[in-house]
Amino acid sequence: MTQIIIVLLALAWMLYALVRDRMRPGMILFSVAVFFLCCGIISPRELLEGFSNKGMITVALLFLVSEGVRQSGCLAPIIRRILPAGKSTVLRAQSRMLPVIAFISSFLNNTPVVVIFAPIIKRWAKSAGLPATKFLIPLSYVTILGGMCTLIGTSTNLVVHGMMIEAGYEGLGMFELTWVGLPLTVVGILYLFLVSKRLLPDERQDLEPADEEAEQDESLHRVEVVIGARFPGINKRLRDFDFRRHYGADVREVKRGGQVISGDLSDVRLFEGDTVVVMADDSFVKTWGESSVFLMIANGRDPLPKQDRKKRIFVLVLLVLMIAGATIGELPWTREAFPAVRLDMFFFAAVTVVVMAWTRCFPPRKYTKFISWDILITIACAFAISKAMTNSGMADWIADFIIGLCHSHGPYVLLAVLYIITNVITELITNNAAAALAFPLALSIANQLGVDPMPFFILVCVASSACFSSPIGYQTNLIVQGIGNYRFTDFVRVGLPLNLLVALVSILLIPQIWPFEM
Repeated sequence: MTQIIIVLLALAWMLYALVRDRMRPGMILFSVAVFFLCCGIISPRELLEGFSNKGMITVALLFLVSEGVRQSGCLAPIIRRILPAGKSTVLRAQSRMLPVIAFISSFLNNTPVVVIFAPIIKRWAKSAGLPATKFLIPLSYVTILGGMCTLIGTSTNLVVHGMMIEAGYEGLGMFELTWVGLPLTVVGILYLFLVSKRLLPDERQDLEPADEEAEQDESLHRVEVVIGARFPGINKRLRDFDFRRHYGADVREVKRGGQVISGDLSDVRLFEGDTVVVMADDSFVKTWGESSVFLMIANGRDPLPKQDRKKRIFVLVLLVLMIAGATIGELPWTREAFPAVRLDMFFFAAVTVVVMAWTRCFPPRKYTKFISWDILITIACAFAISKAMTNSGMADWIADFIIGLCHSHGPYVLLAVLYIITNVITELITNNAAAALAFPLALSIANQLGVDPMPFFILVCVASSACFSSPIGYQTNLIVQGIGNYRFTDFVRVGLPLNLLVALVSILLIPQIWPFEM
C-alpha cells in the first residue's frame, strides 16, 4: 500500500505541474519516472524501455516523413484546389474541404497539416467575404478526427500500440482503428456542418493601426508567428527579451485567448501558443520559416516556395508506398513469405525516411530540428510511469475501486467511466500522457472483469485523442486559437457537445466491433 500512496502522490504532483506549465511535459514526466526509480518502484531497465520502444521511434520517423511532405509543397495546391472559387457559403466551403482534410490527416502528422492549411484558409475566407472563424476550429477538429482513423494518424495510437506489444498483445493493424474512426469522423463532420454557423463566432478583426515605420520602409510587412516550445523567450517579458536582436523584427501585437494586446508591450510575457504579430522584411520568413522556434509563420503569402512538380509526385508516391507496404506487411501470407523481417509501419517508415533524406526531400543536415523531442521524451517516460502504476499495484487498486462502484451496471458503464477519466486528463495535459495513464487502468479493468481488453484499448485511443473542449491539450487547437482570435469559451461552446457525441458513439460502437467476450 505504501507504493500505491507514493505513486498516487507523484501522479497528483505531475498533473499539477503539467496544468500549471511548470516545465515542458517531457521533463516533468522524466522527473516523475526518475523519482519512481529512486523509490525502487521501477528498475533502470524499465525506465529505459520506453526510449527503445518501436512505437515511440516510429513517431520520430513519422515526424520526418511529415516534414518531407510539407517541404515538397504538395499539400498547399490540394487545399487551394478544393476551396470554392468566387462567392460561397460556409456550408458549401466546409463540405468541400473538411472531408479532404480529414483524409489527409489520417496519414500525416496533424500539426503540419494545420500549419500549412490555416493561413491559406484564412486568406481565402477574407477574399470570399466569409469569416475565417467559421473554418479554423473545424480545421483543427477534423485533423483530430481524421487522426483516429489509422495507426499513424496520431502519435497517441502508436503509444497504445506500443503498450499493447509491451503487454504481450498483437498490437494494432494499420487500418484497424478505421472501423471506429471513420464513423466518428463522419458524425463529427456532420455535427460541424450543423453548428458552425450558429455556434462559432463571427470574425474578430485584427488590430492593424497605421504603422509609420512600415510606411517609411515598404520592405516591412506584418507577419504572424505562433510561439513554439523551443522559443527562448518563453515566460519572459518583452523588455527582458530583445526580440529585435534575436530575429530582426519588432513585435506589434500579441494575441492570446481571443484577446489582442497592443500598445506598450514591454511588460507582456510570451507563452507557448501565443500568436505574435511582428513587422519584418522578407528575410525573416526565409530565416525562421523552417525553424522549430515557431509553430507557424504566416505573412499573407505562400508558406513555402513552390517546389518542383516531379519532387511533389515523388514524395506522394513514397507516402503511398509506405502506407501500402505497412498494410500488406500485416497480411498472414506476407509474414509467412518474409519470416526474418517484420514488414510493419516501423520498417517502412524507416525506409521512407532514409530515401527522403538521400533525395533531399528535407535538409538531411538539419533532420534533428524537425523532430519534436519533447513529445518523444514524454512518450518514452509515459511507458515508465505506466509500468510504475502496474508494479505498485495502483492500476489494479483503481480498477477494483471503479468496478466496485459500477459492478451491477456491466462493462458498458466501465467503458464510459474510463472514457471520462482519459478524456479529462487529455483536455488538461497532453494526449500521450493521458493514454499512458489510462492504458494500465484499461488492462486491469479488463483482467478483473475477465473480458477481452481490446474494447478498452480502442477506447483509450479515441478518448485520449478527442480533445475538443479546450485549446490546451492539442497543439493544433493552440495554433488556430491564435490565428483565428478564438477565446477559450469558443472551444467549450463547440467542442463540449462534440466531446459528448464522440463519447456516446464510441461507447456504443466499439463493443459491437470488438466484443467483450474472450
